[in-house]
Amino acid sequence: MSYSTVRLCSGGGGYEAIPEPKLKLDLVAIRGRLEAEKIPVIDARVMLIVALEREVTISRDGRVLIKSRDPAEARRLFDDLQRRLHLGSG
Repeated sequence: MSYSTVRLCSGGGGYEAIPEPKLKLDLVAIRGRLEAEKIPVIDARVMLIVALEREVTISRDGRVLIKSRDPAEARRLFDDLQRRLHLGSG
């Protein structure tokens, strides 16, 4: 499993990373890992909203949306999230 390149999302308000193939993430476990690192998380059942330097949304199917207009910042934040959560390489 790997992620496609972090790319501008269709709305232009952020960047997204799409897993190939789709995943079924354990959002409860991910929430626990992030909260153990004192990272604020809102659990919206089908997705987590994570307060990093920018807002990041993690969907159950593995999609990640980074609310940044800077591609380098979005890539850096995604790389950090992959490291923290042991997600596939991008």
